[in-house]
Amino acid sequence: MKWLDLAGFLALCLFAGYVGSLLTNQSVKTWYPTLQKPAGTPPDWVFPVVWTTLYILMAVAAWLVKVEAGWYYAKQPLILFFAQLAMNVAWSAIFFNSRQPGFAFGWIVLLWLAILATMIVFYAIKPLAGILLVPYIAWVTYASFPNFGIWRMNRA
Repeated sequence: MKWLDLAGFLALCLFAGYVGSLLTNQSVKTWYPTLQKPAGTPPDWVFPVVWTTLYILMAVAAWLVKVEAGWYYAKQPLILFFAQLAMNVAWSAIFFNSRQPGFAFGWIVLLWLAILATMIVFYAIKPLAGILLVPYIAWVTYASFPNFGIWRMNRA
C-alpha cells in the first residue's frame, strides 16, 4: 500500500507539472521569446529538467509525511501541500497565459510563503520531508528574480 501511495503522489505532482507545461506551451513559443530578460535568466532547456526533479522531490516529501503520520494525522499538512501545488500551477497560468508578470510576481511571493509553511509542517512530522522541499523553495526564490526583472523590464 505504501508504494501505491508513492505512485499516487508522483502521478499527482507530475500531472501538476504537465498541466503547468500545457499552460505555458503556447506563450513559451510566441510571447516569452519577445520579452527582455534580466541577466541570470536560465536557458529554456533548464526548466523541464529542474521542474521534473522538483516535482519528484515534492511527491516523495508528501509521501513521507503520509507514511509517518498516516492519512488522518497528515490531512492538514497535506491540504497545505496540495494548496501550494495548486498555487504553483496557477503561477504558470498567471505569468504565461494571462501574460501578467507583475501579478505573477506577487503570486510567487505568496507561493514562496506557502512552500515555507509546508516545509515547516512537513519537517515537524518527518524532518527529511521538510528538507526535501529545500531545492523547491531555493528554485522558487531564484525564479522570483527573473519574474521580477521581466515585469520591470517589459512594462508598457
